[in-house]
Amino acid sequence: MNNKQRVFVSGHNGMVGSSIVRELSNDSNIEVITRSRKALDLLNQQAVLTFFKSEKIDLVYLAAAKVGGILANNTYPADFIYENLMIQCNVINSAHITNIQQLLFLGSSCIYPKLAAQPMAESALLTGRLEATNEPYAIAKIAGIKLCESYNRQHGRDYRSIMPTNLYGAFDNFHPENSHVIPALLRRFHEAKQNDAREVVAWGSGKPKREFLHVDDMAAASVYVMGLDKEIYDTHTSSMLSHINVGTGTDCTIKELVETVAKVVGFNGEIKFDATKPDGAPRKLMDVSCLNSLGWKSSISLEKGLERTYSWFLANQDKFRR
Repeated sequence: MNNKQRVFVSGHNGMVGSSIVRELSNDSNIEVITRSRKALDLLNQQAVLTFFKSEKIDLVYLAAAKVGGILANNTYPADFIYENLMIQCNVINSAHITNIQQLLFLGSSCIYPKLAAQPMAESALLTGRLEATNEPYAIAKIAGIKLCESYNRQHGRDYRSIMPTNLYGAFDNFHPENSHVIPALLRRFHEAKQNDAREVVAWGSGKPKREFLHVDDMAAASVYVMGLDKEIYDTHTSSMLSHINVGTGTDCTIKELVETVAKVVGFNGEIKFDATKPDGAPRKLMDVSCLNSLGWKSSISLEKGLERTYSWFLANQDKFRR
């Protein structure tokens, strides 16, 4: 007789979901349940409900989302808000209907106001205007938090939310135009090294500071938070402010990041910064004191995380050729 806990990880093919699957696979008492996008359309309410009714799920990690960079968010704002709202509504409501008591919703640091005080504490939510370029996506993520809180308040569920800082790692998007800063830099320096380029030019002054968390740390934090006793979790949150930040609690300048990437890749040429390009916000750092007080801290340094990510890129670079 199978007494394993059946855990559904949505978005298991993505960077975050795949890392959570790897983390859960270390526990022999857990049976991980996944479905590809082709097998289960999370935008289809009836399909999602039918899936939950047939699979007898015990716990859910909601890692599925429509994600993209600034260009994609600016070009397809309706797609970003609609698809993320639908995925969240369908999964969370179906979990409730089928009497699943525990669920973890994964959000994003973009939920916080553009001008939030640094470091950004959980209490900064809904205290100011969002960054305009990704507001639709951020609104959807905020709605996900409030969905979880509302099911907890009305139905006594134990639906938790965590908000990660900037993530990177295996299965990241290394597309030359649409990727985020770390995969973009790794690919740029790799190609510069392959082509014996004399220099690499990075956008901006290099002065802004950013925080980066390896996705395997994120997965470990996700499983840790879900394993906390409900009374302990509730003591550190509230019914109207229930999410927890996940990050390293430290940041670095973009210049330091660029130099570390160059070191990891082995690029020995000159690095220049184009100060005519936009810098963005001067600083974005998460306040992770709540998670630290609950007993969890990140363990993968930036340089070590970059080495892991670059090794994965080298082993899979055929997937990213133009």
